[in-house]
Amino acid sequence: MVTTIESQAESLIRDTGARLTKPRSRVLAYLLAQNKPLTHHDIQEGLAGDALDSVTLYRVLEWLTEHELVHRIAGADQVWRFNAGAGQHGHQHAHFQCTRCEMVTCFTDIALPAQITLPTGFTSKQVDFLIKGVCNICNANK
Repeated sequence: MVTTIESQAESLIRDTGARLTKPRSRVLAYLLAQNKPLTHHDIQEGLAGDALDSVTLYRVLEWLTEHELVHRIAGADQVWRFNAGAGQHGHQHAHFQCTRCEMVTCFTDIALPAQITLPTGFTSKQVDFLIKGVCNICNANK
């Protein structure tokens, strides 16, 4: 049986127990098809033919994030980026942001430093690990 990205997105949404909607499945399928995190603007531009307004897209991205189908990455430029597969590899991984082209890349195979010990009374829910530098593409195009 061949699984399409669209059917994978629908299955992931159904597995949450929530209602499957066209905007949710379309946005998740689009993100699953990408190989990098995208901004709200990038996603809206990529789905231009779907007549998805900014507010609906924002709500869909929030819903997908809450249900751990995508994760939200805070770049050094203060712009949120969204990447599919949060539930597949967890959010505890490093991100790299190129200081030239602004592209953000998830590094799921790089070991992070040991768990940080917080003072008594503090509980960690998420750690953001952002590495800034020049990506391989920009380095190759010097």
